[in-house]
Amino acid sequence: MGSLYPGYPGFFNSREVRSFTYMKVIVGLGNPGPRYRDTRHNVGFRTLEELASRHPIVRQESRFDAIIAHLQVNHEKVFLVKPLTFMNLSGKAVRALVSYYKIDLQDIIVIYDDMDLPVGSVRIRPAGGTGGHRGMSSLVESLGSQNFSRIRIGIGRPPDEAIDWVLGRFSPQEKPLIQEAILRAADAAEYWLVHGIDKTMNEYN
Repeated sequence: MGSLYPGYPGFFNSREVRSFTYMKVIVGLGNPGPRYRDTRHNVGFRTLEELASRHPIVRQESRFDAIIAHLQVNHEKVFLVKPLTFMNLSGKAVRALVSYYKIDLQDIIVIYDDMDLPVGSVRIRPAGGTGGHRGMSSLVESLGSQNFSRIRIGIGRPPDEAIDWVLGRFSPQEKPLIQEAILRAADAAEYWLVHGIDKTMNEYN
């Protein structure tokens, strides 16, 4: 499939990573491959790429049906996770990683697109339903819980079919709004790493 974090071809030493007892996971939802890169459904992937550009990536691997970049932020191990399962099966990849590393759900935050929010808006929640988002439905089903944090990036409501909308690209007028939202979502994810979900909501909602 190739690297989803260009320029970082290395691989994790799994035993080394597993030796750390405290890790946080930032999941970005999207579809792999150049065909989907700039679609509305892929703002989660794009936010992870923004985060990857801000911090040195120690190693990267393709594992658990995902591309996983390994960072160290404020002396904590952080995973940036892009599922390669395509959107509707995102939970399969996340569940495999969570089970292997025994990660608590409170240490996970998921970034994804939301049609119920205006284009370019960003909202943070500590838990909740799926809003009909199939990637989130897969996560909730696979993890057996809705109790994980999420950052939602608004892509607006479609005039016609939802599938054509989410797999379509942003208009020239929307592009600067989405770029600003991606930067803000990345800021919120960094803030969450340090301050937790409650303070992140107070700061960014």
